[in-house]
Amino acid sequence: MLSLSDALSLYDYTLPSALVAQEPSRPRDSAKLLVYRRETQKIHDVQFRDIGRFLPPRSVLVLNETKVIPAKLTAVRASGGKIALLYLEHDGRYLRVLSNRRLRIGETLQLADDASLVVKSQDENVWLLEPSFSLSQLNLFLDRLGSAPLPPYIKRSPLSSDELRREYQSVFAREPGSIAAPTASLHFTQELLESLRDSGVRMARVTLHVHLGTFAPLTEEQWEQGRLHTEHYHMDGATVTLLEEAKSAHAPIIAVGTTVVRALESASDENGKVIHPSGTTNLFIRENYKFRLVEGLITNFHVPRSSLLMLVSALTGREKLMNLYRHAISRQYRFFSFGDAMMVL
Repeated sequence: MLSLSDALSLYDYTLPSALVAQEPSRPRDSAKLLVYRRETQKIHDVQFRDIGRFLPPRSVLVLNETKVIPAKLTAVRASGGKIALLYLEHDGRYLRVLSNRRLRIGETLQLADDASLVVKSQDENVWLLEPSFSLSQLNLFLDRLGSAPLPPYIKRSPLSSDELRREYQSVFAREPGSIAAPTASLHFTQELLESLRDSGVRMARVTLHVHLGTFAPLTEEQWEQGRLHTEHYHMDGATVTLLEEAKSAHAPIIAVGTTVVRALESASDENGKVIHPSGTTNLFIRENYKFRLVEGLITNFHVPRSSLLMLVSALTGREKLMNLYRHAISRQYRFFSFGDAMMVL
């Protein structure tokens, strides 16, 4: 078995900084789309709104309904210094956050006149903070005081804070809980979804809340054990029924995003039957993985040396995937969260 460092080097590539998207395409479905057909090995360079031309007949698109919460907060120390916090989750009493500065146990951080946080302890790089307000009010405070938790490579977006909160959210987001967007979803407009439905494409919906682990660097332990971070997912009875119907009718199931892939593959048994419609997943999908439900994927272009690249390579093969990335770079595709998309069929 390859060492982690050797494996990561196989998924490395050089990206010109100008190709890191700082804002979304407008309209959303005007983004570029690279379509790769595995059977013929053909590549098509089109716009995302053309996606219906390439989806196989009777396709079922599976969408992630998770909603990004405004998890980025600015707090003020007693000295007047400002701290950037990223809310991750809570344990029923304390908030778990990341901080851009080292905190002091016992200090109070002010969010607003009616909201403060006391630093209680540290768990590795995560800080536990006790809020002055009830956790039942947490979403209200986040909505009022928080901003979009954009990834660090978006440094110079021309969009306002309100625009970023709106644009860093899919049009079908329903269930609050993610601290990052399932970015393949960002290219869809309501008009495009309606057009696809009119053409016979069916839609299924799952919820998987994106957590920090999706973007965290791989560890030696994860590589050796073949298990990633844990994320929660859920699908309702209508989705389960639609997936079972599609599987029995050999209708292609196309995942919109890597989060949907992890949810579907974790929910199903080796025969593709959904047996765990709700639960947690720590599934590590990489090259030579045998898919149970997913037959195609719509996804953005991912950062080098990441588990997300490895997941996509399970569909394409590593060498082909890296060739596709070289093709995208040569054609000036825009990369990462606000960037363009790829569809593997």
